[in-house]
Amino acid sequence: MHLKQGTDSHTYKVEAIDLELQLELRLKALGLTEGTIVTVLNNRKKGALTIKFRGTRFAVGKRIAEHITVTEVKNEQYN
Repeated sequence: MHLKQGTDSHTYKVEAIDLELQLELRLKALGLTEGTIVTVLNNRKKGALTIKFRGTRFAVGKRIAEHITVTEVKNEQYN
């Protein structure tokens, strides 16, 4: 599934990022890499979504979120 399809307060593991190289490198520099655990804080269906990873909150646009493939994980799997 894509990150944009995620629901509030659910946790996901990034499986793949399929964006243009420059944008993908920028996200990797921020720490969003394959295998990163991401929590969706707020998913506005028509706009940006707010996510938390590596202890920091980020707002990600709809277009970017639609190109990040994730799988849902249970909270106790990564604690």
